[in-house]
Amino acid sequence: MNAIRPIAETGDTVTLRRADFEALLEAVEDAEDIRALQAAEAREKETSKEAARTNYLPAELVIRLMAGEHPVRIWREHRGLSQKDLAGKARIARSYLAEIEGYKKPGSLDAYRKLANAFGLTVDDVLPEGESGPHAAAPIGRKLPE
Repeated sequence: MNAIRPIAETGDTVTLRRADFEALLEAVEDAEDIRALQAAEAREKETSKEAARTNYLPAELVIRLMAGEHPVRIWREHRGLSQKDLAGKARIARSYLAEIEGYKKPGSLDAYRKLANAFGLTVDDVLPEGESGPHAAAPIGRKLPE
């Protein structure tokens, strides 16, 4: 990366060329990726590679997730569970699970906690992209039922 030179500076702000700003963002993303890779490698050394990768999704499932398919459905299928099996394991109604997976109901925080525990994941892993709570909007391109 070339030396980044501010265009202007005050006591509170620094103005950069867009190219410099984007280069800084890219450098931060690269550093985060390297840190995540190092953490993953450390987990694989502590346990077996297979055990460390239990919570990894294959590329085809990541693509479905990025397309807006509900994470609960993705993880349920990845774990080889039926809706009935997952609902029983999470102790929620199968019909409620179906409504969550189909974006017909947002799901309560309690339901997401139970689902995450059933998968051995965190709540963040099972919330749809962009949701910061159980009543947030559906992912972009999806409409919540009225």
